Amino acid sequence: MTENIGVLGKKPSQRTGVERVVNAPLPTVYGKFQAVGYLDHDRGDEQVALVYGDIGTDQVLTRLHSECLTGDAFGSQHCECGDQLASALRAVAAEGAGVVVYLRGHEGRGIGLLAKLRAMALQAEGLDTVEANLALGLPVDARDYGVAAGILQDLGVESVRLMSNNPRKRDALQRHGIQVTEQVPLLIPPCESNITYLRTKRERLDHNLPHLDAVAHWS
Repeated sequence: MTENIGVLGKKPSQRTGVERVVNAPLPTVYGKFQAVGYLDHDRGDEQVALVYGDIGTDQVLTRLHSECLTGDAFGSQHCECGDQLASALRAVAAEGAGVVVYLRGHEGRGIGLLAKLRAMALQAEGLDTVEANLALGLPVDARDYGVAAGILQDLGVESVRLMSNNPRKRDALQRHGIQVTEQVPLLIPPCESNITYLRTKRERLDHNLPHLDAVAHWS
Protein backbone atom coordinates (compact mmCIF):
# COMPACT_ATOMS: atom_id res chain seq x y z
CA MET A 1 0.00 0.00 0.00
CA THR A 2 1.32 3.40 -0.93
CA GLU A 3 2.05 5.63 2.08
CA ASN A 4 0.01 8.80 2.26
CA ILE A 5 2.39 11.71 1.64
CA GLY A 6 1.94 15.43 1.28
CA VAL A 7 2.98 18.04 -1.24
CA LEU A 8 6.26 17.44 -3.11
CA GLY A 9 6.44 13.89 -1.82
CA LYS A 10 7.02 14.87 1.81
CA LYS A 11 5.24 13.41 4.82
CA PRO A 12 2.85 15.82 6.57
CA SER A 13 4.69 17.68 9.33
CA GLN A 14 3.92 16.56 12.88
CA ARG A 15 2.31 19.11 15.17
CA THR A 16 4.37 20.59 17.98
CA GLY A 17 3.66 22.82 20.97
CA VAL A 18 0.39 23.05 22.87
CA GLU A 19 -3.10 22.98 21.40
CA ARG A 20 -6.20 24.24 23.17
CA VAL A 21 -8.78 21.44 23.05
CA VAL A 22 -11.65 22.38 25.37
CA ASN A 23 -12.94 25.06 27.70
CA ALA A 24 -15.41 23.99 30.38
CA PRO A 25 -16.89 25.63 33.49
CA LEU A 26 -15.54 24.11 36.70
CA PRO A 27 -17.26 25.07 39.97
CA THR A 28 -14.95 24.30 42.92
CA VAL A 29 -14.91 24.85 46.66
CA TYR A 30 -12.67 27.86 45.92
CA GLY A 31 -14.97 29.45 43.32
CA LYS A 32 -16.14 29.07 39.73
CA PHE A 33 -13.22 28.52 37.38
CA GLN A 34 -12.93 27.80 33.68
CA ALA A 35 -10.95 24.60 33.02
CA VAL A 36 -9.06 25.10 29.77
CA GLY A 37 -7.69 21.80 28.49
CA TYR A 38 -4.61 21.47 26.29
CA LEU A 39 -2.71 18.75 24.50
CA ASP A 40 1.08 18.97 24.60
CA HIS A 41 2.06 17.60 21.20
CA ASP A 42 5.74 17.40 22.14
CA ARG A 43 5.31 15.07 25.14
CA GLY A 44 1.80 13.74 24.67
CA ASP A 45 0.64 15.03 28.06
CA GLU A 46 -2.82 16.41 28.68
CA GLN A 47 -2.64 19.73 30.54
CA VAL A 48 -5.13 22.06 32.18
CA ALA A 49 -5.24 25.72 33.18
CA LEU A 50 -7.78 26.85 35.76
CA VAL A 51 -8.77 30.41 34.86
CA TYR A 52 -10.67 32.68 37.22
CA GLY A 53 -12.36 35.89 36.07
CA ASP A 54 -11.18 38.27 33.37
CA ILE A 55 -7.42 37.82 33.55
CA GLY A 56 -6.30 40.45 31.05
CA THR A 57 -2.76 40.37 29.71
CA ASP A 58 -0.44 41.99 32.25
CA GLN A 59 0.61 41.17 35.82
CA VAL A 60 -1.76 38.22 35.98
CA LEU A 61 -1.67 36.41 39.33
CA THR A 62 -0.38 32.98 38.28
CA ARG A 63 0.67 29.69 39.78
CA LEU A 64 2.52 26.98 37.85
CA HIS A 65 1.75 23.89 39.91
CA SER A 66 3.69 20.70 39.30
CA GLU A 67 1.57 17.57 39.51
CA CYS A 68 1.96 15.78 42.86
CA LEU A 69 -0.43 12.88 43.35
CA THR A 70 0.68 12.15 46.90
CA GLY A 71 0.34 15.75 48.03
CA ASP A 72 -2.52 17.02 45.87
CA ALA A 73 -4.83 13.99 46.18
CA PHE A 74 -3.68 12.04 49.23
CA GLY A 75 -2.81 14.89 51.59
CA SER A 76 0.80 13.76 52.07
CA GLN A 77 2.73 15.69 54.71
CA HIS A 78 6.02 14.67 53.11
CA CYS A 79 5.73 17.86 51.03
CA GLU A 80 3.64 21.04 51.01
CA CYS A 81 2.28 20.63 47.48
CA GLY A 82 -1.38 20.05 48.34
CA ASP A 83 -1.48 23.06 50.63
CA GLN A 84 0.27 25.19 48.00
CA LEU A 85 -2.30 24.23 45.37
CA ALA A 86 -5.20 25.05 47.69
CA SER A 87 -3.60 28.34 48.73
CA ALA A 88 -3.02 29.33 45.11
CA LEU A 89 -6.63 28.62 44.13
CA ARG A 90 -7.88 30.62 47.12
CA ALA A 91 -5.54 33.51 46.26
CA VAL A 92 -6.69 33.64 42.64
CA ALA A 93 -10.35 33.66 43.71
CA ALA A 94 -9.68 36.36 46.31
CA GLU A 95 -7.88 38.45 43.67
CA GLY A 96 -10.88 38.17 41.37
CA ALA A 97 -8.79 37.00 38.43
CA GLY A 98 -5.84 34.72 37.79
CA VAL A 99 -4.55 31.41 36.46
CA VAL A 100 -3.38 28.15 37.99
CA VAL A 101 -1.60 26.01 35.39
CA TYR A 102 -1.57 22.41 36.57
CA LEU A 103 1.44 20.74 34.97
CA ARG A 104 1.10 17.02 34.41
CA GLY A 105 4.29 15.09 33.76
CA HIS A 106 6.03 17.01 36.55
CA GLU A 107 5.54 14.35 39.22
CA GLY A 108 8.58 14.14 41.49
CA ARG A 109 10.19 17.16 39.77
CA GLY A 110 9.79 15.33 36.49
CA ILE A 111 11.03 11.83 37.35
CA GLY A 112 7.59 10.18 37.54
CA LEU A 113 5.46 8.66 40.28
CA LEU A 114 7.23 5.34 40.83
CA ALA A 115 10.67 6.93 40.79
CA LYS A 116 9.42 9.51 43.28
CA LEU A 117 8.21 6.75 45.59
CA ARG A 118 11.60 5.03 45.30
CA ALA A 119 13.25 8.33 46.20
CA MET A 120 10.92 8.71 49.18
CA ALA A 121 11.94 5.24 50.37
CA LEU A 122 15.58 6.33 50.27
CA GLN A 123 14.69 9.51 52.15
CA ALA A 124 13.16 7.37 54.89
CA GLU A 125 16.63 5.84 55.23
CA GLY A 126 18.24 9.25 55.73
CA LEU A 127 18.97 10.72 52.29
CA ASP A 128 17.61 14.13 51.33
CA THR A 129 15.60 14.66 48.13
CA VAL A 130 18.62 15.66 46.08
CA GLU A 131 20.75 12.74 47.30
CA ALA A 132 17.91 10.27 46.72
CA ASN A 133 17.40 11.28 43.09
CA LEU A 134 21.12 11.13 42.40
CA ALA A 135 21.39 7.72 44.11
CA LEU A 136 18.77 6.44 41.65
CA GLY A 137 20.74 7.88 38.73
CA LEU A 138 18.04 10.48 38.08
CA PRO A 139 18.20 14.24 37.60
CA VAL A 140 17.56 16.45 40.60
CA ASP A 141 14.98 18.45 38.64
CA ALA A 142 13.86 17.37 35.15
CA ARG A 143 10.95 19.78 34.76
CA ASP A 144 10.50 21.94 31.68
CA TYR A 145 8.24 25.00 31.69
CA GLY A 146 7.96 25.55 27.95
CA VAL A 147 4.46 24.07 27.92
CA ALA A 148 3.40 26.39 30.75
CA ALA A 149 4.63 29.40 28.80
CA GLY A 150 2.79 28.15 25.72
CA ILE A 151 -0.45 27.85 27.69
CA LEU A 152 -0.08 31.34 29.13
CA GLN A 153 0.65 32.76 25.68
CA ASP A 154 -2.45 31.04 24.30
CA LEU A 155 -4.47 32.68 27.08
CA GLY A 156 -3.09 36.06 26.03
CA VAL A 157 -0.91 36.50 29.13
CA GLU A 158 2.22 38.59 28.62
CA SER A 159 3.37 39.16 32.21
CA VAL A 160 2.63 37.49 35.53
CA ARG A 161 2.87 37.89 39.25
CA LEU A 162 4.18 34.42 39.91
CA MET A 163 3.14 32.59 43.06
CA SER A 164 6.29 30.59 43.73
CA ASN A 165 9.26 30.33 46.08
CA ASN A 166 11.42 28.86 43.31
CA PRO A 167 13.64 31.31 41.39
CA ARG A 168 14.33 28.68 38.72
CA LYS A 169 10.65 28.66 37.80
CA ARG A 170 10.74 32.44 37.38
CA ASP A 171 13.86 32.28 35.25
CA ALA A 172 12.42 29.50 33.07
CA LEU A 173 9.24 31.46 32.34
CA GLN A 174 11.24 34.53 31.37
CA ARG A 175 13.43 32.47 29.04
CA HIS A 176 10.23 31.35 27.30
CA GLY A 177 8.98 34.89 26.80
CA ILE A 178 6.68 35.45 29.78
CA GLN A 179 7.72 38.44 31.89
CA VAL A 180 7.62 37.96 35.68
CA THR A 181 6.91 41.33 37.27
CA GLU A 182 6.76 39.97 40.83
CA GLN A 183 7.48 36.72 42.62
CA VAL A 184 4.73 36.27 45.23
CA PRO A 185 5.73 34.03 48.18
CA LEU A 186 3.60 30.95 48.74
CA LEU A 187 4.72 29.94 52.21
CA ILE A 188 3.07 27.01 53.97
CA PRO A 189 3.68 26.43 57.71
CA PRO A 190 6.04 23.45 58.01
CA CYS A 191 5.45 20.31 60.03
CA GLU A 192 7.88 17.79 61.47
CA SER A 193 7.22 15.43 58.55
CA ASN A 194 8.34 17.90 55.86
CA ILE A 195 10.87 20.14 57.59
CA THR A 196 13.86 18.22 56.16
CA TYR A 197 12.33 18.34 52.68
CA LEU A 198 11.76 22.09 52.95
CA ARG A 199 15.25 22.76 54.28
CA THR A 200 16.69 20.84 51.34
CA LYS A 201 14.64 23.02 49.00
CA ARG A 202 16.11 26.12 50.59
CA GLU A 203 19.70 24.99 51.06
CA ARG A 204 20.25 22.97 47.88
CA LEU A 205 17.64 24.19 45.39
CA ASP A 206 17.68 27.93 46.21
CA HIS A 207 14.01 28.23 47.21
CA ASN A 208 13.16 31.37 49.17
CA LEU A 209 11.72 30.00 52.43
CA PRO A 210 12.45 32.54 55.19
CA HIS A 211 9.66 31.20 57.40
CA LEU A 212 11.79 28.14 58.19
CA ASP A 213 13.91 30.29 60.49
CA ALA A 214 11.07 30.23 63.01
CA VAL A 215 11.46 26.45 63.42
CA ALA A 216 15.26 26.32 63.49
CA HIS A 217 15.04 24.35 66.74
CA TRP A 218 13.52 21.32 64.95
CA SER A 219 16.09 18.64 64.29
